Amino acid sequence: MQAEFEPVRFIGDAITVEFDQPPVLAKKPGVPDRFGWQGKTFEVTALLGEWFDRGRRGRMSMNMRPENLRKAERLGSWGVGRYYFRVEVSAGQIFDIYYDRAPEHAADRQGHWFVWRELRRAS
Repeated sequence: MQAEFEPVRFIGDAITVEFDQPPVLAKKPGVPDRFGWQGKTFEVTALLGEWFDRGRRGRMSMNMRPENLRKAERLGSWGVGRYYFRVEVSAGQIFDIYYDRAPEHAADRQGHWFVWRELRRAS
């Protein structure tokens, strides 16, 4: 089976996002209508896929007993997980972007948005 998309480049930069209709729950957003990256605004024209990863990363992955970790991966935990969106923008580029639910520190309880990678349709 051949993949529908193939990576062009890894990016891993923070982005800003805009919604025409803000999400009801900040920690469970849908796909944004546009995002800003490197001084440019990218208008999202199509949602090509979406998925959620409940995995813990970094020091968060080492602070639970294995049986509790399995339960948390199945049910979710506060501030843990990423919402991924594969989007096409008005210029025809395809990006994987994600919302990371992890807060930066105690005073910053919101998560943050990132552009993960650029892709292209497989030939």
